[in-house]
Amino acid sequence: MNIIIYPDEILRQKTSPIEEIDDTVRKNAEDMLKLMYKMEGVGLAGPQVGWSKSLIVIDASGDKEGERVFINPVIVEDEGILLSDEGCLSFPGITGKISRADEVEVVAYNLKGEQLKITAGGLLSRVFQHEIDHLNGKLFIDKMTSASGLSNAQKLKELEQRYRKVRAS
Repeated sequence: MNIIIYPDEILRQKTSPIEEIDDTVRKNAEDMLKLMYKMEGVGLAGPQVGWSKSLIVIDASGDKEGERVFINPVIVEDEGILLSDEGCLSFPGITGKISRADEVEVVAYNLKGEQLKITAGGLLSRVFQHEIDHLNGKLFIDKMTSASGLSNAQKLKELEQRYRKVRAS
């Protein structure tokens, strides 16, 4: 399992919901957690590993405890606005200012099929929004401030050129 790098088209596709929690779902979730920790990320979504299913893994605290796998997550409520720097494992070397809700309420399922209702603030709120955006084919570069978009334009072009070279070979 590897991180999919922009501009791979899977990153722009809406995922399918997970209908059954089977061994494939459990194995992919485990592999995604391992990869997220290896890459020193705080979250990872199915499309970022080439799996177009509605599953995210998150550990904003880095403590490797508690619920870290969220199936079919949906933001049901948000509140406040916070502008902060954000990056993405699918966009190496790129960060920018993104405006996101300061607090969100998320409904999801865990690997046991139990429904969860999570209220998250601060960094955890930002991570949920970022990863759920991935499930909907939305990327953080689409939400950058104009200044951040301009300052990252060259880096994005370089990623696109590298992608085309790899695809052509």
